[in-house]
Amino acid sequence: MANDLRALLNPRSIAILGASSDLSRVNGRTLKYLLEKGYPGKIFPVNPKYREIGALRCYPDVAAIAEPIDLAIIALPARLVSASLSELGRQGTRSAVVFSSGFGETGEAGRALEREVAVAAQMAGIRLCGPNCLGLINAFERVIATFGQFAEGDTPPGPAAFVTQSGAFGTAIAALARRRGIGLGYFINTGNEADIDFVEVMRAVLADPRIRVGAGYVEGLKDGAGLTLLAGEALSAGKPLLLTKVGRSGAGARAAASHTGSLAGADNVFDGVARQHGIVRARNEEQLLDLLEAFMYCPLPQGNGLGIITQSGGAGVLIADCAEELGMKVPVLTDATQRALKAAIPEFGSTGNPVDITGQFIADPGLLRESVRIVLDDPGVDIAIVWLQLMEAYVDALVTIFEEIRATAAKPLIVCWVAAPERALKALRDRGIAVLRGGEPAADAAAALARYAQARHDWLSDASARAAIRLPQLDLLRRAGPVATPATRELLTQGDIATVQTAFAGSADDAIAAANRIGYPVAVKIESPDILHKTEAGGVALGLMDDRSVRQAFESLTSGARRSHPGARIEGVIIQRMATDGVDFVVGLKNDPVFGAVVMAGLGGIHVEILKDVSFRKAPVTVAEAHRMLDEIKGRAILDGARGRPPVNREALAGLIAAASRCGAAIGPRLRELDLNPVVAGPDGAAAVDWLMLLD
Repeated sequence: MANDLRALLNPRSIAILGASSDLSRVNGRTLKYLLEKGYPGKIFPVNPKYREIGALRCYPDVAAIAEPIDLAIIALPARLVSASLSELGRQGTRSAVVFSSGFGETGEAGRALEREVAVAAQMAGIRLCGPNCLGLINAFERVIATFGQFAEGDTPPGPAAFVTQSGAFGTAIAALARRRGIGLGYFINTGNEADIDFVEVMRAVLADPRIRVGAGYVEGLKDGAGLTLLAGEALSAGKPLLLTKVGRSGAGARAAASHTGSLAGADNVFDGVARQHGIVRARNEEQLLDLLEAFMYCPLPQGNGLGIITQSGGAGVLIADCAEELGMKVPVLTDATQRALKAAIPEFGSTGNPVDITGQFIADPGLLRESVRIVLDDPGVDIAIVWLQLMEAYVDALVTIFEEIRATAAKPLIVCWVAAPERALKALRDRGIAVLRGGEPAADAAAALARYAQARHDWLSDASARAAIRLPQLDLLRRAGPVATPATRELLTQGDIATVQTAFAGSADDAIAAANRIGYPVAVKIESPDILHKTEAGGVALGLMDDRSVRQAFESLTSGARRSHPGARIEGVIIQRMATDGVDFVVGLKNDPVFGAVVMAGLGGIHVEILKDVSFRKAPVTVAEAHRMLDEIKGRAILDGARGRPPVNREALAGLIAAASRCGAAIGPRLRELDLNPVVAGPDGAAAVDWLMLLD
């Protein structure tokens, strides 16, 4: 549709279909809110039961409205919605919010009715929010197109936009935001998303220059490509996108033939794609609001060095532990910084990091101001957390001190005020200072700021490399299912993916000839489209040194495969040169139903599904992004050399991951799964030793 969302988000006129004179009812509340909040546009109640509702004329039907309608709010039984949309279309209405339930959420009959409504909206040229939604609020223009309880209280505008797929839970999050003094410029519930979805709405509100941060609650995504495009746009614009996405357990991926397929649960993929595109993920609603507050009020840090100033040594240790677990650095302060601190704080305090200024600052509040200033000036500190507790009698003095610090500090500061008086929280937030409830939330927020700042730097730095990615031209087989080992190797070669020398042999004599061409030692592996996992089927012989052992391997592997897999098509064997010693790695690709081709990388071999030490990204990736995937692996120290082994050539391994990702993106939706396992990575390079490809 060419129709954009301006008429939905900032309508000049609103019609309410099914309006009620009882302003306490669902179909009466919207009119009540619009009037109470002072909506400046025209309001057209529509209900044949009334001539007037309050001071407003009430229309018997849409056709009786002689003026343009930008937005229609439909609060009618589900069976009447489709006809109402058609009628609105004839009047030139541009957008609609459908409160009505009884659609896809109720079963197959409801899904059929929802499809009918979607078609009616499309035919009418109407952009549709819902059905089964609470509607929306544009606090800037006082558009209160909702019946939700959140609109009962104050709805002051602010620099944050909140889009939610859940009505009730989203309302609860918005109410918690209001308690924290976080102004939501937009609150939008997308409901069943028969037309407009989460991604499209978030893109529209982030385009508003008054919005600096976007927050969202997501239950499921239809448009993964749209989300990644949106996230990239938000990164470029410097507008953080914070999401709470439920479904972490993911009930597992569908049954899959490859390791990649079995590990590519919906949440694993989402998490990797989020990291790749700078999406900040929150575990729950409280953390979402913690992060939202930090991003609203704090500038971005230049690094991940954390300075901690506390009135409690124990609290400082807790924050330091949390921060280091999250990948932050808690640096030792420079000698100059520590000398300056010793001159400022009591002798029984601590000038390390954390800095313990003790309770002495109660008698001398300026001590806090000076200590924070000194720590923020340290070259190793990029962001600071100040921890304190209670202090009811000193609220005014402390608020003044924090205001003075914020006015002069170029680096971000998060206040962690435990059991803070309510007036202290309000005063600090009114002054644009982030104040959180505990040490762990403060550490989470500091780490999120640092990760986002790094992600944005990486995204902008990689722009030319992403633009320069060229996908290979691959000659794909027409048939579906497993692809033979030699044919797969040919595709990998076309995609610049290094593999060990490989040959197919249909007889023992052919196997011996191939082994002599390749050079001993060799591996012999069964080749059958019906035996996908050769090792588990006993179909592999390794380290063969002469013709006799190759002949024996051919006979034993083929006869053993026929016994263990009666009816399997045994085509012959694969001869491969034995790879030099190295680290077993896995690189895989899968066609994800939401994001399309995704690439996986991690420690490989037979234990990959047990260890699950892998990282995912949407394909294709740059070499720099592949390096970041390697950095995410918990066992990454193995790549740097362990127990006297030489380090892996990380550049070659990252290059292979990037090449595989380009190959997967080129295959596109025909790619079901591709496993390169193991990829043997050593000091001289990286090459795939075994592979499995399935096409749709």
